[in-house]
Amino acid sequence: MDELKLAGLCGSLRADSVNRKLMMEAARHFGPSRFEAGDLRLPLYDGDLQSREGVPAPVRALADLVAGADAVVVVTPEYNQSISGVLKNALDWISRTEGSPWKMKPVALLSATAGRAGGARANYALRLCMAPFRPLVVPGPEVLVAGAAKEFDEAGRLTDPRYVGALEEHMALLRETALARRRMAET
Repeated sequence: MDELKLAGLCGSLRADSVNRKLMMEAARHFGPSRFEAGDLRLPLYDGDLQSREGVPAPVRALADLVAGADAVVVVTPEYNQSISGVLKNALDWISRTEGSPWKMKPVALLSATAGRAGGARANYALRLCMAPFRPLVVPGPEVLVAGAAKEFDEAGRLTDPRYVGALEEHMALLRETALARRRMAET
């Protein structure tokens, strides 16, 4: 069996964001795989642009990344009690591409924030945004890292054993789901 391919989408564009660190930790805990982070630096969704020029190449590349992955980790900060505009824009664009790249795709939804709820509202909003795409969103344990600036060491590793344990369990479930989907596709 070929190595699993894991894709990551991070709703924060900052290179040193806690959400990017959480995405990288998730990839590490997922286990052996080919990991690739998607580029969410996309033009704002514009139906006129799409009608005039079609789906932009960076959007097509992102949709192809999702479609070609065995599993996807989506990580979002909480901005104004919801997901980031960057992530929402990417989801809107991907929804305009052919082939339903999210359909039945094993997906993990994670969040890291400065607040004490760890992005619970953003995570819920992300679940609502993803519902029309019909992915296989793996159930808990939810990984909602609160006070996230203090939860990562200098190497970008999570330090709190509760978060580490929840992330390990969540990524193990994502991996099991991806392997089960692959086996089903091969039969």
